[in-house]
This record gives sequence, C-alpha cells and structure tokens, in this order.
Amino acid sequence: AIPNTERNQTMKIRVDMEVCDGHAQCVFAAPNVFQLDGKGKVNYVAEPDESERERVIEAVEACPLLAIEILQ
Repeated sequence: AIPNTERNQTMKIRVDMEVCDGHAQCVFAAPNVFQLDGKGKVNYVAEPDESERERVIEAVEACPLLAIEILQ
C-alpha cells in the first residue's frame, strides 16, 4: 500500500498568496483541494492526490489572477 500512496502523492501545487485575492474560483473547481477560511483566504492541499489532477488543472485555468501553479 505504501508504494501506491507514494505514487498517488506525486502532484504538487503552489498558490502565490501575495497574488491570490480570494475569488474562490479554485474552490468551485476543486473543492477537495481548495477551501476558503472564515476570512476569505484560500487554504489548499499542497500535495493533492493524483486523482484530483483534472480538477486542479480546471482550478488553475479558472483563477483570474493566475495565482495557482502546478509544480509536479
């Protein structure tokens, strides 16, 4: 099970919090990866499961400020 877990955890993303303005389009595209806290700030999973890749790509494309980057 460990090799599968490692293989499924290869995706890495980063949100530039200096650029992010809390438009939350990423939350709609990939709610398992991105969430808004009570102050309108985006929290995210930096290493989401590979099964989330398509939704994360949608989130990257939906971000009006281009604050999300897929690193791996």
